[in-house]
Amino acid sequence: MRQFTSKQIKSDCGYFRGDVPCKPHKQDGVHCIDSKGKVCKHYDPTDKRILIIKLGAIGDVIRTTPLLRKLKAVEPSAEIWWLTLTPDVVPKSVDVVLPFTAQSIAILGSVSFDLLFNLDKDKEACALANQISARVKKGFILREGKCVPIDNDAEHKYLTGVFDDLSKSNIKSYQEEIFEICGYKFSGEEYIMPALGNIDWKLPKNKKIVGLNTGCGGRWTSRLWADKNWISLAKKLKKAGYVPLLLGGELEHVKNLKLARQSGALYLGHFSLSKFMSEVNQCDLVVTAVTMAMHLAIGSRKKIVLFNNIFNKHEFDLYGRGEILEPDFECNCFYSPICSNDCMQYLKVGKVFDSCVRLLKLKK
Repeated sequence: MRQFTSKQIKSDCGYFRGDVPCKPHKQDGVHCIDSKGKVCKHYDPTDKRILIIKLGAIGDVIRTTPLLRKLKAVEPSAEIWWLTLTPDVVPKSVDVVLPFTAQSIAILGSVSFDLLFNLDKDKEACALANQISARVKKGFILREGKCVPIDNDAEHKYLTGVFDDLSKSNIKSYQEEIFEICGYKFSGEEYIMPALGNIDWKLPKNKKIVGLNTGCGGRWTSRLWADKNWISLAKKLKKAGYVPLLLGGELEHVKNLKLARQSGALYLGHFSLSKFMSEVNQCDLVVTAVTMAMHLAIGSRKKIVLFNNIFNKHEFDLYGRGEILEPDFECNCFYSPICSNDCMQYLKVGKVFDSCVRLLKLKK
């Protein structure tokens, strides 16, 4: 049997793992260097190592994925690492995906990076950015126990996070801000979504499906639209020949069962994340507040009617496929979980219905 040594390993190859056989070896039985001294045809050398720290919720991670398209364009040979609380939604194009655990932190403490992007202002993320070895760091670090911007590129995002008046006057989208932090210019790069399973939903094939995402999570209840409004909207959509499909998670299950009974809308139940992504993908248009479903709809390139009352509308880039609707009454609950004047009652059903019909009639 031929003898091999570790000196013949191409550890800079993007396929190389070090702890288990690489994919080309498992598939074709190849080695880094064959018996004739030739380098493996799959050899994919990397010249940089980049770490993205974006812990965040599912939606925040998904809306950060456009950055990967930019990195692929400007650093095509880089090895990309990503540390997150939600590894399931990080695209497969990322070379190393690490969950936010003690084991992952131990690994990162033994790796040197060329570029580190910390896009979170949470203390734990900033503290990690301090500790991890990197030639260039961008974003935020911890200083005297407080989050601070590393350089001027992160200044805008930092200041809009600590002063409401600056946040309200901001006209940059989240994507523009994130790209700016990293030293790039956003040019309309789209989300990258996980692959969807092959699920037969048995929905009507000859009618347009309008997803109605009725919840907003348990914390930010200031975004809720009244049940009577969802019922009225579903009835109007059904009468107009569309199929209203109620969307939601476990928190909305009882509510959606009731709405389905009273409106005649379809409700298929609540599902795992991967199956819910597939369900959203069945829709031609999604009506939603600022939630995870919003990001899934944007990532699936669906038309969208977005309800907004507590955030700066400029934060959201719908990529030209939707409309942002706000109440016809000034809200007093900017970035607040509870709205004392319940301004969502001033977002009228007719306005939402008209927006749905207008978008549905437009060509993709």
